[in-house]
Amino acid sequence: MNALTTSRAPHYAGLDGLRAIAVTLVVVYHLFPAWGLTSGFLGVDVFFVISGFLITSLLLREHAAAGRIRLADFWRRRARRLLPALALVVTVCATAAWLVGADLLVGIGGQLAGAATFSYNWVSIATGSDYFATTAPELFRNLWSLAVEEQFYLLWPLVLPLFLLPRRRAVRVAAALALGAASAGWAVALTLGGADATRVYFGTDTHAFGLLLGVALAFAARGAAPRWLTRGSTPTATGVVGAVAVAGIVGLAFLPPLAGALTYPGVLVAASLLTVTAIACGIRTGSWFGRALDVAPLRWVGVRSYGIYLWHWPVMVLLTQAATGGAPDAATPLWLGALTLVLSLVAAAASYRWVEMPIRRHGFGGSLRALRARLSGSPQRRFGAVTAVVLGVLMLGGTTAAVASAPAETAAEAAVEAGQAALEAAAATPTPTPAPASESADGAAGEAAEVADDGPPPITGDQITAVGDSVMLASAPALLARYPGIAIDAAVSRSMWSAPDILRDLAEHDSLRSVVVIGLGTNGAISRESLREITGIVGSKRQLVLVDAHAPRDWIDDVNGDLRDFARGRGNVAVADWSGAIAGRTDLLAGDGVHPGPTAAEVYADAVAETVDELNAGHDAHRERVATREHAPGPRQFMSPE
Repeated sequence: MNALTTSRAPHYAGLDGLRAIAVTLVVVYHLFPAWGLTSGFLGVDVFFVISGFLITSLLLREHAAAGRIRLADFWRRRARRLLPALALVVTVCATAAWLVGADLLVGIGGQLAGAATFSYNWVSIATGSDYFATTAPELFRNLWSLAVEEQFYLLWPLVLPLFLLPRRRAVRVAAALALGAASAGWAVALTLGGADATRVYFGTDTHAFGLLLGVALAFAARGAAPRWLTRGSTPTATGVVGAVAVAGIVGLAFLPPLAGALTYPGVLVAASLLTVTAIACGIRTGSWFGRALDVAPLRWVGVRSYGIYLWHWPVMVLLTQAATGGAPDAATPLWLGALTLVLSLVAAAASYRWVEMPIRRHGFGGSLRALRARLSGSPQRRFGAVTAVVLGVLMLGGTTAAVASAPAETAAEAAVEAGQAALEAAAATPTPTPAPASESADGAAGEAAEVADDGPPPITGDQITAVGDSVMLASAPALLARYPGIAIDAAVSRSMWSAPDILRDLAEHDSLRSVVVIGLGTNGAISRESLREITGIVGSKRQLVLVDAHAPRDWIDDVNGDLRDFARGRGNVAVADWSGAIAGRTDLLAGDGVHPGPTAAEVYADAVAETVDELNAGHDAHRERVATREHAPGPRQFMSPE
């Protein structure tokens, strides 16, 4: 991501092309999720290997020429390279977020602090951010990888002299490889130990293997392709190996998420090793592979890859929030991704030409002197300088306003917390213990006989058990208001797979009531096996309401179709049409487009109540048929789960 391109840095063939491929993988992964690059995030690890190789090669070159490393000069060059584009992206996008408002401003102060102190990854870990979540529109989430590299730039020049103590190149290479293996091994251990995925992915300690593999290559190569690659091979053969390595990187980007540590760190380590191979093949003297990677289009993208990487994510978040009110996810429309790509390329190109390159050539002090000279120059030069100053002041003011006006939590978080508080308050209020489902069903049948002319008695809260996810949790206040005494068991990030165990536990403790409401379609696909387990536990004497799902997710339509197909033909099962009820009223939802606010929670409760009433009205005849079958002579018959 941050390859060195100052005049002091040697040029290595193929690296700009590799940068272009890496940033393309990441951008397509974020902007065009339907294109199948489900592991495109591994492009970041390609950047890590390039950075480890280039920075170490530069430091070794300086040490060989001067006998020491001038730390102040190195860090000054790094600041010139990194800070101008970063400052521009942060201030422009923070100001835009202030104008857009909503959930984008939540936590923006911490994000800016992380960006300014090169610690964004650790700030995110400390605050519980989730890289893999699609509901939290974190504006500068992509800066985590820049923080890892910046920490490397700060620490590695201090540690490098220790690696130079051994005279033998093989010892240095082995030491770097050992540290890289330790980093990957630590990531495996944390992953298998159940550590939070974001902690493992964001951690500098668990994601340093790519940088260290680049370091090992720099030690082995010393400015040329390593002997293990060139011995007994021709430049043509080496180029073929490099092409296969690049094809392998792209192929890995198409892999779906794998279980356990296979994706992280497994796939990323594999991508890093392939990147090492590609770099080594590209820098071999006479190799066609490096020249092929540096064709003009790839070189143009590669030179500007740092800016493209910085711009694409916050621009995507801003456009998505403005267009849909939610966060980027698998349902992001193609036109939105295409617009983001165009704006990111334009912004990166403009930043490279008018901000980054002038500061890299003249330094911060020289650039300020040039600005002062323009202010006292011709009217045309003065106009340009004044415009730049005014825009800078506006961006700083907008950034300050964004921090000052940031809410403490997102609308979705507030809705979920309100639901949890309502459940806790309800739990503190004693309610009569409901009768077991069989007794309540018999009692309901008796009452129904007494009021046959008026239809079945209405369902009350003490007859309902509800099990759901965070959408039901956010709707809990409205459900409790509609059905006082309802038993609600709802939690964040829960899926349909968890329902059988929850219901089984309730049934074993005689706590499963005569009407069961399940709202678990938001967080992933469902299976007929889980639904059959649910109906088996609920049984034929209870009524089962399956609440369909509404969310900007690519699996929602399949989930809702599966629920309706499953309920069809089952007299005691019905689907509550939450998605239909909230369609056209999505402005009532939180900023993530998923969780209901107070008014939307009432819509949710109305959808559930309408289905409960309809099912209750038609359930008496069904219950009588089941009772007749169960008490008929001969083998006992059970309702088929299909």
